[in-house]
Amino acid sequence: MTSALSDGALAGIRVVDLSRILGGPYCGQILGDHGADVLKVEPPQGDDTRTWGPPFKDGVASYYLGLNRNKRLMRLDLTTETDRATLLALLADADVLLENFKTGTMEKWGLGYDVLSQRFPRLVHCRVSGYGADGPLGGLPGYDAALQAQNGLMSVNGEAGGAPLRVGLPVVDMVTGLNAALGVLLALHERARSGRGQFVEAALYDSGLSLLHPHGANWFLDGKTAGRTGNAHPNIYPYDSMATRTEPVFLAVGNDKQFAILCRYLGVPALASDEQYATAGARSINRVALKTALEALLADHDGPALAAALVAAGVPCAPVLSVPAALQHPHTVHRGMVVELPGGYRGIASPIKLQRTPATYRYAPLAEGNRFVPRESANDG
Repeated sequence: MTSALSDGALAGIRVVDLSRILGGPYCGQILGDHGADVLKVEPPQGDDTRTWGPPFKDGVASYYLGLNRNKRLMRLDLTTETDRATLLALLADADVLLENFKTGTMEKWGLGYDVLSQRFPRLVHCRVSGYGADGPLGGLPGYDAALQAQNGLMSVNGEAGGAPLRVGLPVVDMVTGLNAALGVLLALHERARSGRGQFVEAALYDSGLSLLHPHGANWFLDGKTAGRTGNAHPNIYPYDSMATRTEPVFLAVGNDKQFAILCRYLGVPALASDEQYATAGARSINRVALKTALEALLADHDGPALAAALVAAGVPCAPVLSVPAALQHPHTVHRGMVVELPGGYRGIASPIKLQRTPATYRYAPLAEGNRFVPRESANDG
């Protein structure tokens, strides 16, 4: 492997990314954005998400394009001995192996951690899995929506009195990718002391459970099963969407001082000292009546103008924006959160901001020039 030029925090770190779909590729993109030289090795038919559209560009789905920048590409058929030998040659100077094969697959190919760790003792081997290798559900494949259901996330998402609802983005897959990236960085940091790599696993099951705050903490304390509260926070209020004369706004009042400022702004300062609403606990208990009172006071306000005025006054509040509106917001532009690269690629930038070694964007997904050809091989990307 030859390293792409980068001044990022992970410059000099070489990653072989065998993963497909979301969690693993998202991890690889995080590492690549911050300077790692990431080689994405796809099976002969390509990553499944190339077909997950519309929309498509040149026959490749946006889903794939959103997860695979800053990677060089090649294809290997790891069911063949020849291509497994090519992989072993690639691992000889790699720091990280990232994969999300079903438990037992790498072992069946003679590429399990027990084998690789003997041959490459400094290699950090990161596996993204559904449930881990053992236990009652060990070895089963994992899928974001199924894990949202199984981990209790759907049970607390949706309108009060309504049916359980999937979160509208693949939150379990994405947090698993984040946990995988964090695990890789922890293992690389420890390797600097010990000189040894190790096996890192990020499982969708574990990651989904880790998202249950505050519902898990509430249950540990009082034993009550959480229900659905719509947009409202289960513990604090007013922390909810509110109707206005125009677009709705989201109030995120977290303490008594903010509530008092809100009441003064709306011309009802006495509401803040009403015993039903004077403390955070009282407001949470009496949330139904409080929402009715607040929405009556907001009925003559323009939503976006109200949100701007409340934030300026010290009350957390935001307009409820569409995806296009959020991605085109002036602050999105100011924060550099949209990447544009030659060839028409646009994507969401890295949210991790390092002062001396910021993220860099060197390869658009599938861009000309990022195909990797191993020595004396014609495997294409």
